[in-house]
Amino acid sequence: MNIIKELANNLNIKENQVDAVLKLLSEDCTIPFIARYRKEATGALDEEQIATIEERYKYLCNLEKRKEDVIRLIAEKDLLTEELERNIRACEKLIDVEDLYRPFKEKKKTKATEAIKLGLEPLAKKIMAFPINGNIESLASGFNMNTDEAIKNASYIISEWISDNAYYRKWTRNFIFNTGFLTSKKKKNSEDDKKLYEMYYEFQDRIKYLKHYRTLAMNRGEKEGILSIDLDFDNEKIVDNYKEKVIKNKESFVVSIVEDAILDALKRLILPSIEREIRAMLTDKASEEAIVTFKDNLEKLLMTKPVKNKTVIGFDPAFRTGCKLAVLNPYGEVLEIATIYPHEPHNKKEEGTKILRDLIIKYNVDIIAIGNGTASRESEFFVAEAIQGLNVKYNIVSEAGASVYSASKLAINEFPDLTVEKRSAISIGRRVQDPLSELVKIDPKSIGVGEYQHDVNQNNLSDALDFTVSKIVNEVGVNINTASDSILKYISGLNKRCIDGIQKFKKAHSFKNREEIKTISGISEKVYEQCIGFLRIPDGENLFDKTKIHPESYQIAEAILKHLNLDLKNKDEKFITDLKTVDIEELSKKLNTDIYTIEDIVKELITPGLDPRDSLEDVLLKSDVLTIDDLSVGMELTGTVRNVVSFGAFVDIGLHNDGLIHISKLSKDYVSNPLNVIHVGDIITCHVDKIDKEKEKVNLTLI
Repeated sequence: MNIIKELANNLNIKENQVDAVLKLLSEDCTIPFIARYRKEATGALDEEQIATIEERYKYLCNLEKRKEDVIRLIAEKDLLTEELERNIRACEKLIDVEDLYRPFKEKKKTKATEAIKLGLEPLAKKIMAFPINGNIESLASGFNMNTDEAIKNASYIISEWISDNAYYRKWTRNFIFNTGFLTSKKKKNSEDDKKLYEMYYEFQDRIKYLKHYRTLAMNRGEKEGILSIDLDFDNEKIVDNYKEKVIKNKESFVVSIVEDAILDALKRLILPSIEREIRAMLTDKASEEAIVTFKDNLEKLLMTKPVKNKTVIGFDPAFRTGCKLAVLNPYGEVLEIATIYPHEPHNKKEEGTKILRDLIIKYNVDIIAIGNGTASRESEFFVAEAIQGLNVKYNIVSEAGASVYSASKLAINEFPDLTVEKRSAISIGRRVQDPLSELVKIDPKSIGVGEYQHDVNQNNLSDALDFTVSKIVNEVGVNINTASDSILKYISGLNKRCIDGIQKFKKAHSFKNREEIKTISGISEKVYEQCIGFLRIPDGENLFDKTKIHPESYQIAEAILKHLNLDLKNKDEKFITDLKTVDIEELSKKLNTDIYTIEDIVKELITPGLDPRDSLEDVLLKSDVLTIDDLSVGMELTGTVRNVVSFGAFVDIGLHNDGLIHISKLSKDYVSNPLNVIHVGDIITCHVDKIDKEKEKVNLTLI
């Protein structure tokens, strides 16, 4: 197999693109670096495409290695034929290789191996020759046991031969997958008090078209002992197909023996293992799709637009223990901490109102960020009333993972003298000021923007989410003089030793230019090359150091400015116009530099150090409260998308519970995946579709 050609065909890209990516990866280049600074080599492949090439290449290499191992193992037994070798080399999946290797594997103790030890393999071969003349008694004579015993043991050998046939197994697997059904039933006497699995009590769906979230839901119900899951397929058709393939002469007196062996092979050896394989295939596919949803949601959440240059109060709601307030300056530094008790059982509403208003006036607070956990809506009512007459607004913030961070070693080191709740209030406030910098402190799995996250492959989930965080952190870039360990660990090329060196340097003095980073212990030439484009110095000595322009391209950037007779220190209207109207292709030829590099440099010169999040929608700020009694069907609302799942999206419209937009209400056109229409963090205008006051649930629509 030509792996590069195979990858190029599968991914619909050119072979030289695959070759370039693999070469760069072999040179210890990171995916963010390749995607950003080696576009000329890869044809501008993005991070996802590069990661797919890396993943598929590893799989195909493992596949080729397994093929070679299997061919060698069979050859060592002197059983390898040219046809078998061709068939093995033609396999595109590991499971197909294992099917072909199955007959040659060293088997543990089985009914067939025991029968072979008894010397009954010759009888099995005689039976499979489908003789016409003679009878069973004469055929089974001479084996030191009665006829029935000899036939029974020989049949075990025949059953295993049938089971080991790669082509029979592949046909059976495909037949069941393409024509069968997955069914679920409620187990007798099982308890499902909340009726979480009610729709699966009597459920059936085609295996081939089964939705991934249904697979995961049924898997969970089965694991909790509530559901029993089975595959339903045309067993009779499978048996008939085996008889047609296996029985070579229907006139033979051994036909009934072979038919019994077929039934035994299917029931005992083939169908149980194939059912396990199909269940595993469904689970793997479902896991992959659920992880894609989680990745997309996380990406959009991390890219939430920061609220810059604002003083914020982080408000961690609670009943008995009181609401914790953390006043933060525009840089996220703590100015003051307070606790108020406006709710049950204390009801110190007036006192709480005075404390909150005094803090707002004292520090000229712009925004109050209220966590969306316990007592959130009660706190929203309190805040909306308390801030009347003041020039301040509030925002409901997802506090998923805030408690995890607040109790972590990282939080303890950052605020050793504060309680968990007070640290949580700080985290909630900072999530408005700079969501990315705060969220990277939390295990991505704890942020809670996925579905069935505990039911998917946890290693794959962790890898996928770490990849997503790394992708976003490097896309945004970091100010090296203010960056925490938590965010630096995601920067391309950096390891703990490098990060420790950077932080040690910063304790003495701030970085004035990117050249100083070369002096840090652990920053080799290769590490510097990989990380430096993602580390910014906004107020540095070199204006290029605040941009995404890589130091290796500084000379090209200078040449562009010189060619256009522009000065980066004098960014007037002409400066912007000249750069926006420059002929990229002509400039590329004149400077003998690829178009991708020229395009990226020109873009950076127009908006040096632009945060890609600044072009996104502002967070939704409010000054009053909406209740379910205020709603009517058809009413227009503005809300923030909190989570996207397979069946739709949950939207914060200011009620206790988020409203649901079902997938069928996302568009007039058919929607196969909600992510094609809507994403976490989107500020949307929607309409009320249905109100259930008893359950406090609201259905919304975009149609």
